[in-house]
Amino acid sequence: MTRVRRVTLVGLGAIGASYGERLLAAPGVELRVLVDEERKRRYEQSGVHVNGRRIDFPLAVPADAVEPADLVLFCVKYDDLAEAIEMVRGHVGPNTIFMSLLNGIASEEDIQAAFPHHVVLHAISVAIDAVREGRDVTYSTLGYISFGDATGRHADAVRAVRDVFDRAGIAYETPDDILRVVWWKFMINVGINQASAVLRAPYGVFQQSEDAREVMRMAMREVVAIAQKGGISLTEEDVRGFDDILNAMSPSGKTSMLQDVEAGRPTEVEQFAGKVVELGEQLGVPTPINRLLYHAILSIAPHERMPCASV
Repeated sequence: MTRVRRVTLVGLGAIGASYGERLLAAPGVELRVLVDEERKRRYEQSGVHVNGRRIDFPLAVPADAVEPADLVLFCVKYDDLAEAIEMVRGHVGPNTIFMSLLNGIASEEDIQAAFPHHVVLHAISVAIDAVREGRDVTYSTLGYISFGDATGRHADAVRAVRDVFDRAGIAYETPDDILRVVWWKFMINVGINQASAVLRAPYGVFQQSEDAREVMRMAMREVVAIAQKGGISLTEEDVRGFDDILNAMSPSGKTSMLQDVEAGRPTEVEQFAGKVVELGEQLGVPTPINRLLYHAILSIAPHERMPCASV
């Protein structure tokens, strides 16, 4: 097993900055955050504040000559992934491992298509309640990262990432069926992210209101039906089981989509409701709840409508 030493992080949002803080302090890790020239100037001037402490992350731009990364960690929004892939090419060597913490179910395929001879591990973040407001990122829990190799051929890469997470103090699990876990997280995002955006509700509302939880669950059940058609064994038990995670979240915490709506940023509705409607049409699964959420979210957030589904 080759030990992970050089880590390139792409994306300093709530997720990237929170895990980046841990990686920066980890022994034997050389972290660099890949940014464009404009962001480099901004970050050099003001830094990023994580839980009230200024963090001056080591920054690199695509034109910099660097040694290849052992691990590339994508923490951008899906709409920025194509640009991030092109930016990171100068950081890639023959043994670079890729990991994406993007929401949705498409990013790993996109990364693998761009780097067909490299290891791309599937991964999700679970129960992290990080919130970004401007340059300030706050969290009460980092939750954990669930990751693995869907091909079953890259156990060494999984061990290498486990080792670097151990050094960084990042909690993780490596489940036997990572694809099921990825779809489980997709189900959660389709439910809690979109319901919170439409209701303008932090986690506390869902902890207290059965009606809010039911809005969330109705959207999640459409993902369960689609997953089952595709051979992924999600069930109603998975829908109900999310309550335990939800109840452990900070009541004042907000989903990433609610943060985007409140900040006037584009949302990931195309990767959530848009994808559900698209897959539902392909598989003959009705998706009226996500069709409704799609239009509701587009009505309250800036967007560039994608031709992904006839919604």
